Amino acid sequence: MLVTLTTTAGAPAGSVEHGALLDATDLGYLLHKHPARAQSFDLPVGTAHVFYPEADTARCTVALLLEVDPVGIVRNKRFGGRDAFSLAQYVNDRPYAASSMLAVALGAVFRTAMTGRCDSRQVLADSSIPLEIHVPALPCRGGAGLAERLFGPLGWTVDATPEPLDPTVPEWGDSRYVDLRLTGTVRLADALHHLYVLLPVLDDAKHYWVTGDEVDKLLRAGEGWLAEHPERDQIMHRYLAHQRRYVEDATDRLVTLDGGPLPADAESEDAPAEGDVPAAGSDAVGTRAPTLARQRAEAVVAALHEVGARSVVDLGCGEGALLRLLVADRRFTRLLGTDVAARELERAATRLRLEDASDAERERVQLVQSSLTYRDERIAGFDAAVLMEVIEHVDPPRLGALERVVFAEARPGTVVVTTPNVEYNALYPTLEEHGHRHTDHRFEWTRAELQAWAGGVAHRHGYAVTFRDVGPEDVGPRGLGSPTQMALFTRSTEAGA
Repeated sequence: MLVTLTTTAGAPAGSVEHGALLDATDLGYLLHKHPARAQSFDLPVGTAHVFYPEADTARCTVALLLEVDPVGIVRNKRFGGRDAFSLAQYVNDRPYAASSMLAVALGAVFRTAMTGRCDSRQVLADSSIPLEIHVPALPCRGGAGLAERLFGPLGWTVDATPEPLDPTVPEWGDSRYVDLRLTGTVRLADALHHLYVLLPVLDDAKHYWVTGDEVDKLLRAGEGWLAEHPERDQIMHRYLAHQRRYVEDATDRLVTLDGGPLPADAESEDAPAEGDVPAAGSDAVGTRAPTLARQRAEAVVAALHEVGARSVVDLGCGEGALLRLLVADRRFTRLLGTDVAARELERAATRLRLEDASDAERERVQLVQSSLTYRDERIAGFDAAVLMEVIEHVDPPRLGALERVVFAEARPGTVVVTTPNVEYNALYPTLEEHGHRHTDHRFEWTRAELQAWAGGVAHRHGYAVTFRDVGPEDVGPRGLGSPTQMALFTRSTEAGA
């Protein structure tokens, strides 16, 4: 299997001072592979070789050649499967045609490049550069037109030439293989992500057993482009081997991060595909701003660090977006996630990989089904409690019960609440007037309304409260604030039990 990436010297999408590719061999820096060396890497699917057929100041090409042992794969229990003794397992296109094996090799060999990190050429890594990608033999179940529909919306000029079944017998027609060439001015990390996802999608097959981890891989590699791709559903079905539960999980996580459309001039988790837009006030060219979902979770973690919390209960944890950050931070010694929906807890357990965790880790991180409007002794005794994008899902008449359960009975030292700022909704062009960002939102508060509610809660239960903005701030004449607002409650030491 072979894929080549070629770049030429020139100014990519901007002036020279903002990341011009003055020397084509800078591609070696971006890939972390020296043009003067040939390197080999042993992988589960075979041996990957990286070399540069050409490398000068004007033009540089890197080649990734994957040598596959089809017999060895069949005999390997990990790949062989039930039909390991069928003739098709020994006579096939695996050694030659690009497939999920080549995608795995790309992810392993160019792992750092796919993160977009290059300490010596970071501005260049953040910029779009002229690229030409060539995959000589690619299975394309759907014909050359499918390749155009998948890569075209991502900014590529696509040349997919069908290969004949037999050049000497033209009446047999074309095979399902194409010779694929992509040209465009694209950030290198994005180009690698496009290949990583779409090679197995075009083949509509994977050489390994697909598990829930594939959803995480797909969303990571698809960040910034998958959510709004016109062929998104087909991409997800094929990438996830048509397993409905994983497709539904991926769809929910893409569409309902916060559930609404993105304002035309703002960064929001509501449409992760807009992740390439610089954050408000940024003058960086080509930098990828974090989504609002990421900014919100990081703001919550920062607040927990400020108050020195060691044990945290995530109330309404959903599928565990915040818990994943907390679990990775060893400063948090005890974590509990609660949700009223059992299905969400199952997803959270999968994302946190609790089944494979050690006994000590399962003791540190626990998930329980619980309602925020009913007393639950299991949520008491924590340093901090978090309600991240939760209260707007509670019917207003039930807010009193939530207040009693959290602030009067559980009484953590700190409570962090985030909720949408409804004033900011005016920047969402496709949102109806007085509409909510998510169909399940029972209400959305203005900044004054949150402050009035939080001030009353703090006064009644012996807490002090401060307020913060999360996300890009609207600096226009209306001063609509930020898309997310945070209330940080800290229990007064003078307040009695």
